[in-house]
Amino acid sequence: MLKPIKLANKNFLSSLNTSSEELFYILEMAKNLKNKNSNFEFKNKVLGLIFDKSSTRTRVSFQVAMSRLGGTTVDLNPTTSQIGRGEPIRDTARVLSRYCDVLAIRTFKQSDLEEYAKWSSKPVINALTDIEHPCQALADYMTIKEEFVDFKNVVLTFIGDGNNVANSLILCGALLGVEVRIACPKGYEPNSLVIKKAYEIYKDKDLLKITNDPIKAVFGANVIYTDVWSSMGEENKKAEKDKLFNGYTVDNDLVSKAEKDVIILHCLPAYRSKEITDEVIESKKSRIFEQAENRLHVQQALLACLLS
Repeated sequence: MLKPIKLANKNFLSSLNTSSEELFYILEMAKNLKNKNSNFEFKNKVLGLIFDKSSTRTRVSFQVAMSRLGGTTVDLNPTTSQIGRGEPIRDTARVLSRYCDVLAIRTFKQSDLEEYAKWSSKPVINALTDIEHPCQALADYMTIKEEFVDFKNVVLTFIGDGNNVANSLILCGALLGVEVRIACPKGYEPNSLVIKKAYEIYKDKDLLKITNDPIKAVFGANVIYTDVWSSMGEENKKAEKDKLFNGYTVDNDLVSKAEKDVIILHCLPAYRSKEITDEVIESKKSRIFEQAENRLHVQQALLACLLS
């Protein structure tokens, strides 16, 4: 039975807060938890959730993960706590450190997340920021590993906006040695610093490709991944982006140009008929709901390691 390991970094603010070895270990532990081959408890431990953005999968999967570890969760809604009134992060973080054993934070600015981590004496987890969504990437790569056993010769193509999900797929892919291709309209490429960091990690620089051609990007792909074109907080840009992203919809025609064993991923929620068609979501190639389930297992493994 795999037991939790103490991570070198006490926080999980970015995919880069884990080494390649730690990342592989978390994925293996998540597999064991899913198959009920591991069982460990963190009784009386408390997870604090601070969510400045709405959430379904992240919120519920963290709550269930903590429950399965024998702990409890405190859900701090900014509208019903002093956080929403403008209490300084440094004050909130220091107080919550005395109540909770770990904090999972979903917010806008990565700098706000880092401020929590600076003042918190307990581990802080990135439950999504505008720059990264590292917990999502853990579940994504767990799903890919389940399908293909390992990451050798696996090609992951992400179609759409170079957003926080794309950024974390790139960084996590670099640590795991996976070929990652991003296809997006000009001006919507992933964060330039993320790309720079990834190239520093990749032993083979050809394993990361950024293109504006979705058709070219899916040739030889084993995984096609997409996400909404307009993220939370970009509602005012939706009409403009819908026009710019015309031609980036993952439909049966695009899927047919990939490898025969291709699987489809989407982190949800999905706007069916925009970034992906209903037929593709419901197809036999879809692993979208397995991917959603895996949020629970990777977060349970991550929490166990951070609480060890």
